[in-house]
Amino acid sequence: FIQMLRSTKKRDVLQLLRRAPEEMLPFVVEAAVAAQSAASLAALSDFLDVSKEPKSLLEKFLYAAAFSPRPSGELLHLVLDKLDGKQLSPEVWETGILAVGSLVGKLCQQKLCGLQQEVERGVETILGGLRGAREESEVVIYLLALGNAALPETIPILLDHAEEGPVAITTAAISALQRFPAQHITSKVKRAMRRIFHEKRKSYDKTCRLAAAEILLESQPLPMDLINILLATNELEAEMATFLLLKVQSSLH
Repeated sequence: FIQMLRSTKKRDVLQLLRRAPEEMLPFVVEAAVAAQSAASLAALSDFLDVSKEPKSLLEKFLYAAAFSPRPSGELLHLVLDKLDGKQLSPEVWETGILAVGSLVGKLCQQKLCGLQQEVERGVETILGGLRGAREESEVVIYLLALGNAALPETIPILLDHAEEGPVAITTAAISALQRFPAQHITSKVKRAMRRIFHEKRKSYDKTCRLAAAEILLESQPLPMDLINILLATNELEAEMATFLLLKVQSSLH
């Protein structure tokens, strides 16, 4: 079906979307996203009206875009256009921002960072939104989107939120840092994770401390880190201590 859509004209794809039975429509939308031809994306652009379409169909479109294994710049352009300046339900907006992060990350993996305006626009959508966010829940979504994108230049932003934010924001920032490959976990990142785990600046939630320890243990840990984490288990509750001991054993193996 996807192969067929790739050789179909825009008007025929659009007609298919408009005439598909309600229960088949999500499947057709997902297939049109997977096809990623100019015609299928143009048809989706005309068909998906964010002010009219049911929330579930818009979410299906955004999920299909986010999980596309090799997305195109045109797909990111379409997602950004559907989010830009629209009145969206919170669920659709959250899914959309996370999808933008995922698409940016995959396009950069294809060495398209800096080569496509859509990627720059996607990055600025996330960073601009983060700068302007006032609600804690909004900040969390933008941080998770940065984790999906996994751009090394955003690590300092994630570190600031990891150390200084309230629990939900700290958790989201550390979770985003966990998405980065080991080569991007620099000495600066490790120093911040040590401060969080050992609570050098303030008290942190146990979930944050465990995530910080995981980053240390999964990124070529120093003997000092292993020793200090093992020593710290004596002061932790049994469940946390057991979890960390298993992580240390795994790291040693």
